[in-house]
Amino acid sequence: MRDRTHEVPPGASLAEKVEWLIRNLWPAHAGPPRNNVETAAAIARATGADISSTTVWKLRTGRQENPQLKTLTALATFFGVPIGFFGFPSEADPIGDDLTLKALGRDVERGIIRPEVLRALVDLSPEARWVVDEMILAAAAADRRRSDGMDRAHLADHEQGPDHGEPGEESA
Repeated sequence: MRDRTHEVPPGASLAEKVEWLIRNLWPAHAGPPRNNVETAAAIARATGADISSTTVWKLRTGRQENPQLKTLTALATFFGVPIGFFGFPSEADPIGDDLTLKALGRDVERGIIRPEVLRALVDLSPEARWVVDEMILAAAAADRRRSDGMDRAHLADHEQGPDHGEPGEESA
């Protein structure tokens, strides 16, 4: 079960976008990553790019807001997204909307979201759909508050560097 909504927030930071991609569009063939070493290794294997666990850590924690083009190209290739996703909001926001739909489609394919639920949503009256929208947004906000508290605690464990607190991770 996801701890965030599928939507990429408008104007999201690079760190938020990278986290969203890892959470929502991680390629099935790569196997889920447990840490930054596995994340970097999967990206390097799939793209041939030289990307380190330290680079992944910096991207995920917002310590690298202006990475090299080759790093962004590797991320875009690995996750199957246009490189514009990492650009300015005017270009990235519409791409984020398309990726949100892609992530929802994957969840339907995987059985995480039942197709009949989406069909029922489409069949609701506008008034009933508004009620459902509000319930989903409230649940997502509560989930974000809960996971943000957990993320802050996790981040505090990692303040000393990319490998601190992650079992089995080696320095890059």
